[in-house]
Amino acid sequence: MKIVIAPDSFKESLSALEAANAIEKGFKSIFPSAEYRKMPMADGGEGTVQSLVEATNGTIEERTVTGPLGEPVQAFFGLMGDGQTAVIEMAAASGLHLVPAEKRNPMITSTRGTGDLIAAALDLGVEHLIIGLGGSATNDGGAGMVQALGGKLLDEKGKDIGPGGGSLSQLASVDLSGLDPRLKNVHIEVACDVDNPLTGPRGASAIFGPQKGASPEMVKILDQNLAHFADVAEAAIGKPYRNIEGAGAAGGIGGSLLAFLNADLKRGIDIVLSAVDFETEVKDADLVITGEGQIDSQTIYGKTPIGVAKAAKKYGVSVIGLAGSLSDDCHVVHEHGIDALFSIVPGTITLPQAIEQAAIYMERTARNIAASMKIAQKI
Repeated sequence: MKIVIAPDSFKESLSALEAANAIEKGFKSIFPSAEYRKMPMADGGEGTVQSLVEATNGTIEERTVTGPLGEPVQAFFGLMGDGQTAVIEMAAASGLHLVPAEKRNPMITSTRGTGDLIAAALDLGVEHLIIGLGGSATNDGGAGMVQALGGKLLDEKGKDIGPGGGSLSQLASVDLSGLDPRLKNVHIEVACDVDNPLTGPRGASAIFGPQKGASPEMVKILDQNLAHFADVAEAAIGKPYRNIEGAGAAGGIGGSLLAFLNADLKRGIDIVLSAVDFETEVKDADLVITGEGQIDSQTIYGKTPIGVAKAAKKYGVSVIGLAGSLSDDCHVVHEHGIDALFSIVPGTITLPQAIEQAAIYMERTARNIAASMKIAQKI
């Protein structure tokens, strides 16, 4: 029997690998001779670097980069086991968690650090970049990233514009002649699970600006500035991009990745499944076990368990989902490939206890599922 174990992380309690280890331990106590293939998963957000590094025996690379407010910060990216693929979470360099609540201001925060990480990955000679968006402190349309990679964003006097979404109004011309030439030889995939355009009522500023510290008045200014940025950029590159789905992701950096770096925007889980060659492992499996912290009706919209289940169902493989919490509407996932659901929480307990004992609960639940399977084989 071959069992593929492919959970996402259980936030604040277990990494994807720790969850997989606990599941394997529980199952092995009942089926010690089964073949187990652990494949830590992620959907492009927090934990994607760790999951892909662990799944491929890669390494974590740490670098000092420019933080959202211009100060040096310690960030990281992953180098997958093939040595040719780098995985970047933009939040590691340009994340909201790097800015104290009282200093959050998307008029001045910059994505330059994300560009620094991309450059650091290019220094290692990679041929493939996976960039996870989300959790950003920025609304600069990716301008800082472009500048860090050698692009010139100039004002009317021919000087570089300053950092942040507030400076975009000064943009007069875009010069990409100095953009890092190594980018032409790299395939860039962007994990993007939102479909927001760059500007307008569903754009980067209106939808995501307030959570980054933007007041209603700032939202209007930022939206106008992103529109101006797109006017100048689209004229420079000769093609429109502002209304492409995902252009407004992470403060508009999705648009710059499309426009300037010729990136492909895809669902995060699809990128991860492809990167670890999941279908090769699952096609001859007897069972797949997946899961995440909470499974509910929103899980069907690009979350890890459904991505895993859909891939498994291509080959008729049964799928079990584990979660810390199951909502009242979680049953909808059965229509999308998950055959059975189990909560690992044993009863009424406190949240700190659930977090602290998560590995024990996971192992215990996996053991009981395996025991039930063994009993069923005898009936």
